[in-house]
Amino acid sequence: MRRPEGSAGSTEALSAGVAVAGVTAAAVVGPLVGVSPWLIAVAFGGGFAALTLDAARFGGLGGHLVAETLPAGIGTARLRRIAIHEAGHLLVAAENNLPVKQVLVGSLACLRQGLAANGSTEFEPPAHAKLPAEDLRRWSRVLQAGMAAEVLIYGSSRGGVDDRALLGRLWGLSGFDVDTSQREQRRARREVEQWLRDRRLQLEEQAELLVQQAPRLLP
Repeated sequence: MRRPEGSAGSTEALSAGVAVAGVTAAAVVGPLVGVSPWLIAVAFGGGFAALTLDAARFGGLGGHLVAETLPAGIGTARLRRIAIHEAGHLLVAAENNLPVKQVLVGSLACLRQGLAANGSTEFEPPAHAKLPAEDLRRWSRVLQAGMAAEVLIYGSSRGGVDDRALLGRLWGLSGFDVDTSQREQRRARREVEQWLRDRRLQLEEQAELLVQQAPRLLP
């Protein structure tokens, strides 16, 4: 499922906050070191224009696009975390016989598909909105696998907002009460955590393959 790295709103707010802080610092320090106030105004005017374009055209993901091209392994490290999440979905989906339509890693791959996300695993949708308990257990394992994979490798999960929301809707539409839904989801989470822990090397190898296939702004 789609993996936002924070909401678009939080991304834009952070970018704007950094820009404002930069303008303030430059306005104070610049004249002291002989930098023209006009040069500062032009530079940061261009910066704000870039932020506006990013928000309008890329949904605030422009910063992520740039970060994913950074040298010294920084960009690759960002992509690898996204890939770990999507690899978790991919491996557990195969184990549970849930067909996967496509896997996208990186902001550029998602933007090309019209998605405001950093990564995405798209599944074949269920044939019916109301699912039996065993199908819901399979979906519970698959949808929580991305988060479980991140926790296994990094100790915490950044993605999974859409996964949790969809899983809640599937259980709700199928007529199960909240207590049963939450209990079954916790059980599925424990199962998938153990399954991935036993296959950590396979998870990392799959993630590495996804990183190699991910498009980037610069080769």
